[in-house]
Amino acid sequence: MIPVTKPFLPPESEYLTYITSIWERQWLTNNGPLVNELELRLKEYLRIPHILFLSNGTIALQIALKALNLTDEIITTPFSYVATTNSIIWEGCKPVYVDIDANSLNIDPLKIEFAITEKTSAILATHVYGNPCDVEAIEKKKKKHHLKVIYDAAHCFGTTYKGKSIFEFGDISTTSFHATKLFHTVEGGAVFTKNADLLKKMSFLRNFGHDGYEKFSDIGINGKNSEFHAAMGLVNLKYIDEILINRRKLSMYYNDALVNLKCLKPTLIHDSQYNYSYYPVVLESEEITLKMIQVLNDNWIYPRRYFYPNLSKMPYIEDNFVLPITESISKRVLCLPLFHSLSKEEIDLIASIMLRVQNN
Repeated sequence: MIPVTKPFLPPESEYLTYITSIWERQWLTNNGPLVNELELRLKEYLRIPHILFLSNGTIALQIALKALNLTDEIITTPFSYVATTNSIIWEGCKPVYVDIDANSLNIDPLKIEFAITEKTSAILATHVYGNPCDVEAIEKKKKKHHLKVIYDAAHCFGTTYKGKSIFEFGDISTTSFHATKLFHTVEGGAVFTKNADLLKKMSFLRNFGHDGYEKFSDIGINGKNSEFHAAMGLVNLKYIDEILINRRKLSMYYNDALVNLKCLKPTLIHDSQYNYSYYPVVLESEEITLKMIQVLNDNWIYPRRYFYPNLSKMPYIEDNFVLPITESISKRVLCLPLFHSLSKEEIDLIASIMLRVQNN
């Protein structure tokens, strides 16, 4: 079987060394030494000033929304994982969708302008597949209309823009360290900000609002993560450069194997360094997409329709948004298997099946 992804697992002995130290200290959670070490190592690796390690990427989004005191309407993308929309609604705000750019598959900054009203409080944009949004155009909208900006950077570990980590952009960036991501802590996530006051506020929010043992700064939630998850992150971080290099090699091999496939691929933003977190193709029609999936599944190969359906079609979204590009792309997109241990022989098999389906 070839799934769409497999988690990278480091040498078991290296992970067990950390686990033994946890047993010796008997400090399992609540901002333990491994959590602090992971935050420090991540700051050094990513060259960023502030990070908070959290329990998952969805909590990261919710804490970001809460920290910025957002209300009413938030302009967002309909082409993302459901957690992006769910977090907005969970925090009592209303998602307002604008269509995506047909080339990058990210939110289209030109369309943001027409969606802004007196109720708009923020923009929440996803760097889809780890491909950076047009952060400079979005920054102009932010300044012009006095808005806040959150980036859902769940796919973005290792992505840079103009030499800087993509996590540096926006008022707050969030990410996921889930097992499906190229850098993972089994379950986990993080928030990033250059604003020290915002960081302090979010540190309270992730720990029930505690400001000391018997003092509370504000309402909070349990967004902490454990020593066991931090241990996995510390071991995996040793291999991250190898992982990034290998994913690029596998993606280039896919490019060669599928050179005759009739499809579109997302255009990468200029001046960015991509992390090759996914291998998406946009096929000619939904019919051919579904046929590809069926034949691949028949051969024990399991790609995924990331992202289908588009988020404006969720059953709890009442407004009717006109999103022709998103609707078309979401019906035709297919993310092919991509993970560290994927072999070239497996890519050859996937490519041969897809080309055969196309030509029949």
